[in-house]
Amino acid sequence: MTWTAGELPSFEGRTVIVTGANSGLGEVTARELARVGARTILAVRNVDKGREAAETMYGDVEVRQLDLANLASVRAFAEGVDGDVDVLVNNAGIMAVPYALTADGFESQIGVNHLGHFALTGLLLPQITDRVVTVSSSAHYLGWVSLDDLNWKAKPYSAWLAYGQSKLANLLFTRELQRRLDRAGSSVRALAAHPGYSATNLQGHTGGVSDKVMAVSNRLATSADFGARQTLFAASQDLAGDTFIGPRFGFAGPSRAVGRSPLARSDNTAARLWSLSEKLTGVEFG
Repeated sequence: MTWTAGELPSFEGRTVIVTGANSGLGEVTARELARVGARTILAVRNVDKGREAAETMYGDVEVRQLDLANLASVRAFAEGVDGDVDVLVNNAGIMAVPYALTADGFESQIGVNHLGHFALTGLLLPQITDRVVTVSSSAHYLGWVSLDDLNWKAKPYSAWLAYGQSKLANLLFTRELQRRLDRAGSSVRALAAHPGYSATNLQGHTGGVSDKVMAVSNRLATSADFGARQTLFAASQDLAGDTFIGPRFGFAGPSRAVGRSPLARSDNTAARLWSLSEKLTGVEFG
């Protein structure tokens, strides 16, 4: 039986933060959680676009500025969050973009997709009461984490391999976070989700031939509503920590726990990436 967002339980009295909530999967995720009563904070880089998205949503919706490519912005956002946060959805991301650096000198995809969310989660973790949901991708199968050259300074840059590395990092982060939560005796859960292949504004910003290929492949893609369903399932259902939710058949099908690559199950790599991420961001979880 296919689960849909129409089956979301009430989130009345709960607070949810969704990064990248002004468009695509994040916008749908925020819209649906607000619809069922959540106080929903749209954490967005472009506040004007965030306000435009918020105007289409029903419920208690706030828009706050967050640039995951700038750790100063991440810290400022976290300092402005008062009270408990029941669910943090690490949704924002960039995909297969030309080589660029963040404000802190990180390769942009690992910087935004992983390090920015790592820092945000660490800063907010004392306030999180239920779970952290991080959006990964089936493209994690393309990646490996190069701990000696995470930021592509020593090897030729590959936009798609860099994207795969960042999405693999999302899964390793989730795994190590859950291990640490378990060790601390915390009831907070770390989960991950992937949308399958949904047509969103992630596509079309890679440059060159890739944009043309994506324009064709998007004709076969599922909707953002379908892709966000996986995130909403992970954010609302009673699941074990470190569960990875996606469509049963990869691109389509019911939301369910799905497999991951052998590299994504490496406890050693997860722990080493965690230590490196703490060093690079200056955020220690304690």
